[in-house]
Amino acid sequence: MDRLDKFAREAQEEILAEARRQYSETVIDHWMNPRGAGPMEQPDGHAAFTGPCGDTMEIFLRVADGVIVDARFVTDGCATTIASASMAVELSLGATVRDALEISQKRILRRLGGLPEENRHCAFLAECTLKAAISDYLQRRQLRVAAAAGR
Repeated sequence: MDRLDKFAREAQEEILAEARRQYSETVIDHWMNPRGAGPMEQPDGHAAFTGPCGDTMEIFLRVADGVIVDARFVTDGCATTIASASMAVELSLGATVRDALEISQKRILRRLGGLPEENRHCAFLAECTLKAAISDYLQRRQLRVAAAAGR
């Protein structure tokens, strides 16, 4: 192994060690192995928000018979934004639209094992983006129903 590879490996180990001092293993897992990362073509619902810290998050939903069957996200945010989006997506999968509307910042934080005070807004960003994507889905569905009824 050359010196650059050794330096990179040691730097990564140092970053993970520091992360373990601040965050739960669940947060680290969702950061390093995010669920549903990536955009979705032709979603049934979509929303994008920029949080107070400047991180932008997008959530895409696919819904069948009132159940969220696929959920994806993209973000330009930090580790806790990625973890929060990943957890929101994970919690929404398989949920009815009604149940997914109940996914809150508090629930995301609880399932992540908490976040430091200065990062809790990331879970709120995930909650708001998910709820906006659901709202977009409901609006699109209403428009389809109205169009089918000839209105």
